[in-house]
Amino acid sequence: MRSVELFTGAGGLAIGTHLAGFEHALLAEWNKDACETLRENATRAALPGTSSWNVVQGDVRAVRYGDLGTIDLVAGGVPCQPFSIGGKHQGMSDPRDMFPEFVRAVRELRPRAFIVENVKGLLRESFSTYFGYVLLQLSFPTIARKPSEPWLDHLRRLERARTSGAKAEPRYNVVFELLNAANYGVPQTRERVFIVGFRSDLGIEWSFPKGTHSRDALLRDQYITGEYWRRHGLRKPAGFDRSNRDLSPSLRTDSLFPLEPWRTVRDATRDLPAPTAREEAEGVANHKLNPGAKQYTGHTGSPLDLPAKTLKAGVHGVPGGENMVVLPNGRVRYFTVREAARLQTFPDAWRFRGSWSEAMRQLGNAVPVTLAQIVAAKVAEKITN
Repeated sequence: MRSVELFTGAGGLAIGTHLAGFEHALLAEWNKDACETLRENATRAALPGTSSWNVVQGDVRAVRYGDLGTIDLVAGGVPCQPFSIGGKHQGMSDPRDMFPEFVRAVRELRPRAFIVENVKGLLRESFSTYFGYVLLQLSFPTIARKPSEPWLDHLRRLERARTSGAKAEPRYNVVFELLNAANYGVPQTRERVFIVGFRSDLGIEWSFPKGTHSRDALLRDQYITGEYWRRHGLRKPAGFDRSNRDLSPSLRTDSLFPLEPWRTVRDATRDLPAPTAREEAEGVANHKLNPGAKQYTGHTGSPLDLPAKTLKAGVHGVPGGENMVVLPNGRVRYFTVREAARLQTFPDAWRFRGSWSEAMRQLGNAVPVTLAQIVAAKVAEKITN
């Protein structure tokens, strides 16, 4: 199966779709450091099959798809800044809104399926009309916006096409869902909107995969059974005992926990050496200590024994408190790039180029590899069947 990846960044979604069985014909990304990250890992063949990755650096609006042949999947984490709660909330008025370019790729390539990832903020009430517009464009990609046509006029044409049963081909059956990465084994509470579409002529029925991990299962391992602390060779901290009366009685019922416990920061980083001022600590790449972390109101780190807070790219290249860890002594320090990569479930073989703040920006914008692979694997299963 062949695919095209847009807005590839450091490669989180691309690695996930690759591990799910897709062969990338093209990976498009404009950021120089992110492209260097992709090229270095392709050159090193950091993962089997990545040496053939065709990385195209530049504005996606200049990419031409005519000579790529048959493509089964188009995937991309469309830039989230126009819709991010941490951004300026300009939405469709933001020049960084690249949904039209993703729709163009679908229109020109006519893949059997597509996967889009974006921030939770896309579901805000203030963006509801535009989000409906995005879904209609993806459903009817050949009904393109005319030059100088206001987007609301284009929306009305798409609505008429949907209600009249217009036979615009290809047409896509589109579904979306808000997924929390922690529910799929990612050691980070990261909520993102996924949009998946299948070409309607394929007659595919599809739904999002169910979660495999839960918060309650983690609380049970910590407060009831103590298994979490035994797994880490630690004594159960004070207050983590069976008699805690604030816990729901259901946490004591074995049959109610078919899911695995949420993975924590400690789970993800337990085997890493203590970071140092050197670029590689004990041979671990991207594990350099970055000094200067401070904790204050609104700028607090992630506890060791919970999934990390959502890693963010930061404003003007400066990551926020979400990119810090709270140590057992109560002090904080910034995550190293390797620790952040673990929290985004990148393989250790994947190396990141650029300064610490640039590498953290790449990671803050990335799709968790594990979640990407789970979604893409279910898409691949339907395509191959």
